[in-house]
Amino acid sequence: MNALNVSEYTQTLGLQAKVASALMAKAPAAIKNKALRALARLLREQTQSLQVDNARDLERARAAGLAEPLVDRLKLTPQVLETCAQGCEQLAAMPDIIGEITALRQQPSGIRVGQMRVPIGVFGMIFESRPNVTIEAASLSIKSGNACILRGGSEAIDSNKALARLVQQALTESGLPQDAVQLVQTTDREVVGQLITMPQYVDVIIPRGGKGLIERISRDAKVPVIKHLDGNCHTYVDDPCDLDMAVRVADNAKTQKYSPCNASESLLVARGVAAAFLPRIGSIFAEKGVEMRVCSESRALLAPVSGAKLVDATEQDWFEEYLAPIISIRVVAGVQEAIDHINQYSSHHTEAILTSDHRHAQQFLREVDSSSVIVNASTRFADGFEYGLGAEIGISTDKFHARGPVGIEGLTSLKYVVLGEGEVRA
Repeated sequence: MNALNVSEYTQTLGLQAKVASALMAKAPAAIKNKALRALARLLREQTQSLQVDNARDLERARAAGLAEPLVDRLKLTPQVLETCAQGCEQLAAMPDIIGEITALRQQPSGIRVGQMRVPIGVFGMIFESRPNVTIEAASLSIKSGNACILRGGSEAIDSNKALARLVQQALTESGLPQDAVQLVQTTDREVVGQLITMPQYVDVIIPRGGKGLIERISRDAKVPVIKHLDGNCHTYVDDPCDLDMAVRVADNAKTQKYSPCNASESLLVARGVAAAFLPRIGSIFAEKGVEMRVCSESRALLAPVSGAKLVDATEQDWFEEYLAPIISIRVVAGVQEAIDHINQYSSHHTEAILTSDHRHAQQFLREVDSSSVIVNASTRFADGFEYGLGAEIGISTDKFHARGPVGIEGLTSLKYVVLGEGEVRA
């Protein structure tokens, strides 16, 4: 596709999305929910054929030498598709917040002033790897009354096209505009450059992928961006804590899946429990082949562990998002040093404290500056589906508009509404 054709194509996508967004904004809740339930049904009915399309992407990725954690992100297993279907149904069952008026207050002048929740309009979603994002983005777009333009990675093009066809089928079946969800059909990267510089059509851009992609979009976009750059998540094992629980949760936070952005990349351990805790978690990590980047104090406690892969941590390790079977480990004096470490090195995504001290838990919740802060549970819960949002469009580590998993509310805005009975300003 040459530059002129790319420009024309992207302009067409933008115009179609803008027209569709006006229809979506006034669509009744029952119709939007009908589309979501239809999409859930189609995902289940077409599981087998979707896996055929997905297999082509997987074969191409492996032939290109894509790293296995990245290949893992491409997989549309029956379980992944069932989770997508359940997410659609969860969204359909949730109240419709569009048009809701809140905080209506009578003013001395006689007017009543409140705020109404409204769709953002059109959002552009640029994502890599995981094709299930197509469904998450589409379903949230439908529920929130928006239109969206989706641009997935070239490595998942067949899977994304197949999923997008089901979304458009569900929209058409339900009487909603087919162009409410459009997938960019070309892998030409110039489309991204066009999409992020069309404020006349696109109201917000949401990049979801590697740091390079997000940095580029943040730098070049002429429309607002909702983003997170890294997922350097921490689990802090406090003194005092339930050691059995701490071992189980710390293991899950790191090893349940290595590739997601909410997997723990750094383990902080209070000095008072380090001698009891570290050999136990170290044995599990050794058995699972997890390399440990360690401080000198944790090295001394982990050295006797059979099969432990220990590497001395550098300063860079405390910042690192590995997305791999590697974890940094540091012994700290206690909760304050843990909080200070996290606020210095974290990417402000998700942090967890494992503790039996209520005061320490409350201090951690108040003082850790991240988009999700968790007490006595795995960082792997930092996810729109797990938070009951139905799905998520991504995680935001920004502090304005949306923070944490971005669900329906994150795809809406508020406008002031004023109700009067003939009042005039004096």
